[in-house]
Amino acid sequence: MTDFDRREGPDRRKSPVQDRNKSVGRRENDILDAVAPLEPSFKAQGHNQTTRNRIFEIMEVGSQKDVISRAFDIFIICLISLNVLAVILESVVSIHKEWFLEFEYFDRFSVFIFTIELLMRIWTVIESPDPKFSHPIWGRVRYLFTLNALVDILAILPFYLSFLMTLDLRFMRVLRLLRVFKLTRYSSAMSIMLTVLRQEARAFGAALFVLLLLMIFSASMIFLFEHKAQPDVFSNIPNSMWWAVITLTTVGFGDAYPITPMGKLFGAMISIIGIGMVALPAGILASAFSEQLHIRREKYRDQVNDALSDGILTHGEAEQLRKIQEDLGISVEEARNILHHSVKGKLHFYTHCPHCGENLQKDPSKP
Repeated sequence: MTDFDRREGPDRRKSPVQDRNKSVGRRENDILDAVAPLEPSFKAQGHNQTTRNRIFEIMEVGSQKDVISRAFDIFIICLISLNVLAVILESVVSIHKEWFLEFEYFDRFSVFIFTIELLMRIWTVIESPDPKFSHPIWGRVRYLFTLNALVDILAILPFYLSFLMTLDLRFMRVLRLLRVFKLTRYSSAMSIMLTVLRQEARAFGAALFVLLLLMIFSASMIFLFEHKAQPDVFSNIPNSMWWAVITLTTVGFGDAYPITPMGKLFGAMISIIGIGMVALPAGILASAFSEQLHIRREKYRDQVNDALSDGILTHGEAEQLRKIQEDLGISVEEARNILHHSVKGKLHFYTHCPHCGENLQKDPSKP
């Protein structure tokens, strides 16, 4: 039995058994408010809940929409944003000289908070529902190699490295910009983007490989055409690759350009080809991003249809749908729209009582 299985006390993420098996009601408004409430209410902390489990809930992104968890998220997001702003302002020499001590104290305070946050995440990760983190030792080791943990480590690493070795202060200040990647934990769009990059790695690799071949070919040909006319600009193929890159990307800085007729003709051809080749990875990214959004909506719609297939939605099913909605990064408005079409379209819930004709969509609390 793992430490995750042995933990004591009820989990706030789970409602009492009797509530989970009770129907939320047959009115469409009851279903919408149970699954995707417009103003999520705060749930009081359960009795006998372990401290570690409670800290894990607080540090999760908006877990159950409770006040403390949301306040923690907002505090970390603001701290990360202020750190990025501080690094940018420090690059201005006059500001850095005038506010040097303030920047230094703020950096130490930020590192202290980020260090405590990382240690708390390592300590509480075994409370995660994911079974791969349930082991008290290997679960924490696995967490250290996840993307979120690596980003957290990189956010504080420059500060501690400065005590172990001599580093260029400018280099260390720039490395502090890595803290901005901590925001990816709080952005559903970034999580979708990372998923897209993982799924389309082969397509991106193929597109980049074609671009690499085209760049080498372009640099070789322009060297052949322009070397004699411009021996300083196109002195060798590696130097010519700079022209190939800026031409294929249609940037064209103007510091290197062909002057021979054949060089100009070849440059024009490469510029036209470059427009299509550079658009290829962008097209793959846009298509995959749109497809991933569609997959998430369909997955949520399937879960909604499964939950409503028996004609009854229990509190347990509603809670599970809310969790799936948060995990998939689906907004409340979008979730309510999917629920509306599922209830109205496929499942044919009664809007009026078949016996007495009473409007079931009407709020019984109103006359």
